[in-house]
Amino acid sequence: MKFTRKIRLDFLTLALLSSMASAENTLRILTWHGYADPDWVAAFEQKYHSKVELTYISSDDELWEKINRKQANTYDVFAVNTAELQRYIDHNLVTPIKQNQIPNTKNQLPRFRKTEQILGLNRNGHLYAIPFTYSEMGLIYDKKQFKTPPTSMDNLWQTQYRGKIVLYDGSNHNFSLTALTLHANNPFKLSTNEMKQTVDKLLQLRPQNPIFYTTPEQGTQAFINNKAALMFANYGQQQIKLLQNAGADIGYIIPQEGVLAWLNCWAISNTSKNRKLAENWINYTLEKTVSHSLSQRHGLSNTLIGGNLKDSDKILWLEPSENFALRSQYWDRIRAGKARQDAQRQLTK
Repeated sequence: MKFTRKIRLDFLTLALLSSMASAENTLRILTWHGYADPDWVAAFEQKYHSKVELTYISSDDELWEKINRKQANTYDVFAVNTAELQRYIDHNLVTPIKQNQIPNTKNQLPRFRKTEQILGLNRNGHLYAIPFTYSEMGLIYDKKQFKTPPTSMDNLWQTQYRGKIVLYDGSNHNFSLTALTLHANNPFKLSTNEMKQTVDKLLQLRPQNPIFYTTPEQGTQAFINNKAALMFANYGQQQIKLLQNAGADIGYIIPQEGVLAWLNCWAISNTSKNRKLAENWINYTLEKTVSHSLSQRHGLSNTLIGGNLKDSDKILWLEPSENFALRSQYWDRIRAGKARQDAQRQLTK
């Protein structure tokens, strides 16, 4: 009996130790589709003798809900854009990262290696995320309708393209890009006067009879089906790839006034149980084979090659806006075709 009990205890001990070892070598990743393809994950697991548990999200709101849940955090590393990162830092949900622990950052373009110059990545001298992929929101145009390429987002307001412009149906970005054309000091932090001017100019888009989209696929169909001349490319390179695959004869420009861009980064959870493995994952995704594959498969720009960007291009990485709820309220009224006087009246309330 004693011998049998000993065997059972030894078995339970081994099972417990095995479970603990497995947990210690499991990496829990929270990310967007396309950022962790099955073959990349399999190669990582083999290289680091580990197991990866993937959870996908489809919106910033969903990401926040999963990371900010009341129970113990169950993720080690997650993908987040620089505009959203700030509230994770504010709530102590992420931990600083030492760039020297991610040696493949040396392969990145200078624009992304110089993390101290990217607003939103640092706080009090600490780096909180590593850039992974980005998309500038340029202007797509139909080559058949332009003898020479357009140079500015202001072309969206030119009356000869009435009924032939395609816009992303999103309040925040539409306010920011319009503020750019008005040369606002900071398109993400509009003063009261700048907000009024921006609302007024957005209202001037109504007579243009724009076609709206939300997903890259919807944008592609809207551009082709309506024989559009111009489209604000909220998804950048993804939309270029989709349109080219559909046979559209298009061009793409970075506007002279500058271009909005989102930058998605890898951050490590403050409650990560596998910090070293999380660092290994971030480093692994910056290997040339993985980053190049990201662009080839999904049309997403990577931080190792230049893509469409030149050093002279003015890039404005997204920042939190001065009042997202207010922008949304105004956009709903503009989108619904409210009269200018009515919209302006709302501004003064």
